[in-house]
Amino acid sequence: MTNKQVSRKKLYILGSSLYAEEIADYAKDSDTYTLSGFIEGVDEVKCSQKLLGLNILWLNNITNFDSKSRGICAVGSPKRKSFIQKVESLGLQFTTFTHPTAHISSTSTLGSGAIVSAGSIIAVKTSIGNHTIINRGCLIGHHVKIGDYVTISPGANIAGKVVIGDGSYIGMGAIILDGIRIGKNVIVGSGAVVTKDVPDNVQVVGLPAKIVKELV
Repeated sequence: MTNKQVSRKKLYILGSSLYAEEIADYAKDSDTYTLSGFIEGVDEVKCSQKLLGLNILWLNNITNFDSKSRGICAVGSPKRKSFIQKVESLGLQFTTFTHPTAHISSTSTLGSGAIVSAGSIIAVKTSIGNHTIINRGCLIGHHVKIGDYVTISPGANIAGKVVIGDGSYIGMGAIILDGIRIGKNVIVGSGAVVTKDVPDNVQVVGLPAKIVKELV
């Protein structure tokens, strides 16, 4: 065993769905972490199986984590917030994952637990919140502010100076025009083109995007 292997931290992935396998693929070549298992918080039946040859741990059976362990959440729904908070209460610290093919301006920042996937581009002076997921091939413009627990789905194109509130979900291929403000807990439908500000707790779809539902 090399010194590099000894110094690696243990990595746990929250979730055991197909997306968890994608994040595991990102982790396999890491010089910093050794993937140690998956954590399931919804379906205990999955914990009787293995994923990629590793154990799936049931959240309610975990008492604490040691200081050398780190986590990353592979749950695409903004509802991951309660899952993450429960794991944090058990002492697990979160890391940030950036795929080597992603480009992030040196003037931009990523919050704890953020994921930036393959082929995504984040322009200058943009801030990405805690536990926010930037999926494959997303374009994030300059001076954008994205809150915590936001999901940006594959191929979304977000122009400059956009603000996106906590817990919002931007669908695949959606376009958000320059300077738009998206509220908290908003769902922007796949392929929607957002041309004006969107209030909190609504779903918008279409071209141009219109409110079709109020969310609780």
